[in-house]
Amino acid sequence: MYSPFCRSINIIESVNKMKERTLISMKWIFEIVLIIIVSFMYYLNKPINSPKVIYIPQGSINKIITHLSDKNYNVSKLDSLLLRVIGSPQSGWINIGTTHSTRGDFLYKLTTAKAALQEITLIPGETTYIFLDELAKNLKLNRTVLQKEYDLQALHVEGVLVPNTYYLPIGITEKMIIKILLAESLNQMKNFSIKLFGNYNEKKWFHFVTVASIIQKESASIEEMSLVSSVIYNRLKKNMKLQMDGTLNYGKYSHVKVSPQRIREDKSTYNTYVNKGLPSSPVCNVSFDAIRAAIFPAKTEYLYFMKSNNGTHDFSRNYSTHLSNIKRVTKRNKN
Repeated sequence: MYSPFCRSINIIESVNKMKERTLISMKWIFEIVLIIIVSFMYYLNKPINSPKVIYIPQGSINKIITHLSDKNYNVSKLDSLLLRVIGSPQSGWINIGTTHSTRGDFLYKLTTAKAALQEITLIPGETTYIFLDELAKNLKLNRTVLQKEYDLQALHVEGVLVPNTYYLPIGITEKMIIKILLAESLNQMKNFSIKLFGNYNEKKWFHFVTVASIIQKESASIEEMSLVSSVIYNRLKKNMKLQMDGTLNYGKYSHVKVSPQRIREDKSTYNTYVNKGLPSSPVCNVSFDAIRAAIFPAKTEYLYFMKSNNGTHDFSRNYSTHLSNIKRVTKRNKN
């Protein structure tokens, strides 16, 4: 009877030792896991300094981390593993939104931040030449390459861009920016043409754009556009030269005051003091208000208009009244 009792004691002691070893093992595992978690949290909360806008190249996560490391963004190979869990970074220029981030926030924003956009506005009446200057300056693009791409992609010398505010990704190539602007503009033009005519006829449309470009340059307000349009069509019907300064504000001359010398020396088709009819292409990029005025001119007999001292125009049917308007403005200016 004694022997079984001893064995029972040994079994109990063995079980207790096993439980003790298990508890010790669990304690060690817990401590190791806790250390790993604390170390991981510490790692994720380490600061990373970067510009608000950064460039992410196309390629594998390892390539992206190598690129960021080369830019001294304090990332490591461990971040490659973390990104595989968080998600793949998007390529291109992205807006991080801050120059100081924790590592965790930085890695998360690499996968979720929106593209960094630059706001560019093309105002009605501006020429493509001047607009390309602004694009090159504001987006740090090559002006020569921009012009080359425009010449290759645009179907017309002028008037193919719709005045608007565009939001373009920073770091975009010259080829892509022209492609985007032309595609968006053509889509807007087609929609407007279909709304008015039920279809889009390129030749017909750009005839109106050419007329609209003169209206855009000459009008003091949207309200005047249909009146200026009527003068253009009335003069064309009578085979009169348009003789409008605005047609000479083409290309790089967009904001240059037209002088008598310029009128004498300019040999382009834009010189409506020398040439009859419309210029061979639009003078500038135009608003839909100007296009509408070109399509629907006011019904008048006006052949002349003169800018008054208050900034608007005085319209007249005959030359004598036009001369009187000129004298009145000149007299006021002298006084």
